Amino acid sequence: MATTSTPFANDAPHRNAGDLSNDYRARRALEEEERAQRRRIDLEEQRSDLNPPKVRIRAWEKVHGLRLPADSNHPILEVIAGDTRLTLAEVREEQQARVAESTARVAESTARK
Repeated sequence: MATTSTPFANDAPHRNAGDLSNDYRARRALEEEERAQRRRIDLEEQRSDLNPPKVRIRAWEKVHGLRLPADSNHPILEVIAGDTRLTLAEVREEQQARVAESTARVAESTARK
């Protein structure tokens, strides 16, 4: 008489609910640790004197999920300057460079039409 069994039924050990929840907690803790490490790296990038203002400001934007405002008198510019260890003048220079870059792109695209 042949016995019927499901394929792979004995290939993996059975796990109880406690093991699954422990695995889930461990995985979540590891993910949180990785997120914290990425944030530390991003914060270091935004403050590093080795990076030019453009890179530091982009890092600030990434960390905070915000864009550099176009208004040169916007109050957040002082916060950006402090967080990136730049002067307010350096932040405004990056603003002006972005405006010039954007204007050049628009002019280029309209010239092609």
